[in-house]
Amino acid sequence: MNMAAAEQATNLACLREELAARGVDAFCVPRADEYLGEYIPAHNERLQWLTGFTGSAGMAVVMATDAAIFTDGRYTVQVRRQVDGEQYQYRRLIEEPPLLWLKETLASGSKVLIDPRLCTLDWYQQAQQILGEADIEIVLSTDNPIDHCWTTRPEPLIAEALLLAESFTGEHSFQKRERLGKSIAERGANAALIFAPDSVSWLLNVRGRDVPRLPVLLSCAVLEANGDVHLLVDEKRVPEGFHEHTGPGVSVVSEADAAGLLESFAGKVVLADPLTANAWSQLSLERGGATLLAGEDPVLLPKACKNDVEIAGALEAHRRDAVAEIRFLAWLDSELAQGRYHDEAMVSDRLGAFRAEGEYFHELSFDSISASAANGAMCHYNHLDNTPAQLIPDSLYLVDSGGQYSDGTTDITRTIATGTPTQEMRELFTLVLKGHIALDSARFPAGTTGTHLDALARQFLWQTGRDYDHGTGHGVGAFLSVHEGPQRIAKAWNATALAPGMIVSNEPGYYRDGAFGIRCENLCVVREANTSAGEVPMLEFLALTLVPFDQRLIDSALLNASERSWIDAYHSRVREEILERLEHSEDREWLIAATRPLS
Repeated sequence: MNMAAAEQATNLACLREELAARGVDAFCVPRADEYLGEYIPAHNERLQWLTGFTGSAGMAVVMATDAAIFTDGRYTVQVRRQVDGEQYQYRRLIEEPPLLWLKETLASGSKVLIDPRLCTLDWYQQAQQILGEADIEIVLSTDNPIDHCWTTRPEPLIAEALLLAESFTGEHSFQKRERLGKSIAERGANAALIFAPDSVSWLLNVRGRDVPRLPVLLSCAVLEANGDVHLLVDEKRVPEGFHEHTGPGVSVVSEADAAGLLESFAGKVVLADPLTANAWSQLSLERGGATLLAGEDPVLLPKACKNDVEIAGALEAHRRDAVAEIRFLAWLDSELAQGRYHDEAMVSDRLGAFRAEGEYFHELSFDSISASAANGAMCHYNHLDNTPAQLIPDSLYLVDSGGQYSDGTTDITRTIATGTPTQEMRELFTLVLKGHIALDSARFPAGTTGTHLDALARQFLWQTGRDYDHGTGHGVGAFLSVHEGPQRIAKAWNATALAPGMIVSNEPGYYRDGAFGIRCENLCVVREANTSAGEVPMLEFLALTLVPFDQRLIDSALLNASERSWIDAYHSRVREEILERLEHSEDREWLIAATRPLS
C-alpha cells in the first residue's frame, strides 16, 4: 500500500527539524544500508520510510524548504505513484545526478550531511570534488538523522547462518582462501577488504537468513595474503560448527570492534574497491595508517565463474524450477479457459506454492513481478505496493519470478496471453523473442563483453524505432544474489569479459505505458563452443531455463528459418528434460501442446 501523502509530509518535517538542530542545510538519503546491496532488511529501508518509494535504486535529497527524489528509467512511472509530488521534485538519477543538483541549488558555504556507511568511497570522493567547487562543506556522520525520527523502526532480524556443504559449493573454504590470498599478494597487497556480504558468504561457504530474497550472511571481512580471514559479523549469526566448517584461519570480530580491527592495519597495504565498498570502512583503514590499493574485490571473478559442481547444481535447480513454472502455466491456462481471471497476488502466490514443493527450495529469489496488462509496463512492478489488479481478457500477463535453492538461483520471465492477443501484441512479442534468440545463438571470442553483445537483442526493436530502458542481462549467483556482478549485458559499458562458468540472464523486452509489457527471459551459462573447424576458439551460451514460450504470441511470419528451428529445438529440449518429471497427466498434456513444433 502506498504511503499516504500526509505521512510523507510528517516524516519529512521531522527530518528537517533534525537537520536544523545539527546545523546542516541538506541531507542525502540513498536507498542503501551499510552493506550497499540491492536487497536490504526492513529496518534499513530509510528511503522508503521517508518517501514511500519501494524501488531498488534511488536517492532523496532533503533541504530546509525543498526536496527531490532521483530515480532511473525503470521507475519513471512508479515513483510518481508512490511519492507525493507536492513534497518532492521528480528527477532523473542518470541525466541529473544528485551531486550536480546540489551544487547548482545550494548557496556557497552550505553544509551537506552524508552518512559514510551508505555510500561508496568513490561517490564520497566525487562529492568532495563537485561540492567543493561550489564551496559546499560535507559533514560526515554515522549517526543517521532518520533513525531519530523513525519511531516505528523494526528490530533487525538475526538468524544463524547456514553452513553450505561442499557437495553444493565444489570447493572448501580453506582452498578458496588460500588461492585468493596468493592473488592478493601478487597484486602487491598484504590484505583485501572483502566488503560485499555475498563475497564473504561465497568465500566461507555459508549463507544467511537475515535479508529476504538474498541468502547472505550480513558481514564483511578482511582476507590476508596468507589466507586468514577476520570476519566482521554479529556473533549471534555464527552457528555451532562454524569453525570446523570453514577450516583454520578464520577469526570472528564483533561489529562493535569493527573500527578497531580496520584501524589495526597500520603500515599494511590493503586492497579495497572504491566503487563497491563503503566510504566508512576505507576511511577507517586510512585513519589507522593503512595504505589503500584501489582494485576490484578479488572474490568477484572467481565467484562469477562457476565451477563444474555449481554448474551441475544450476542445471538441476532449473529443472526443478521448470516443473513448478510449467505446473503454474498449465493451471493458469485452465483457470483462464474457465473464465476465472484472478488477481495478481493470487496467481503469484500460486506460483510460489508450486516452487515451495521443490527439493532444496528456501525462498523466492526476489519479489515476483506479477503484472497484468498496463502494470506490465513497469519493469520492476510489485503488486504488493498497491491493490493487486485483476488479470483481464484478451491482454497480456507478465510474470518475472525465481527461486533460491541450495544448488542454484533461478530467474525467469514469461509473457502470457490472457485470451486472444491483438496482432500488434503478437508482432511486438515476436520482435522481442527474435532478439532473445539472436543473443542466445551468439558465438564470440574470449575478451568479448556483454556490452559488445547487447545490440544483438535490441536490433529488431531498433529497426522499428523501439527500445527498452533496462539492461539485457545480469549475472546470477549460485544460491546467492539474483543480480550478481561483475559481468552484465547492457548498452552502458561493462569492461568484464564474459568467461566460461558465468551465468547471465537474456531478457529483452518492450513496454508500452498504460497498456502492457513484454519480456522474454532465460538464464544461460557461458561455455566453450565446439569450433574444431574454426581458427579462433569461441564461447557460447547454454540455456539453463527450460520453460516454453507462449506460442499464441508468436507470429511465425516474422521469423526466418533459423529462428523457427531455434524455437522448435528449444521446445524439444524442454519436453525431453522436463516431461517425465511432471507427475500429473494434465501438466504433461499441457507441456506437449505448448512445445509442439511451429510448423
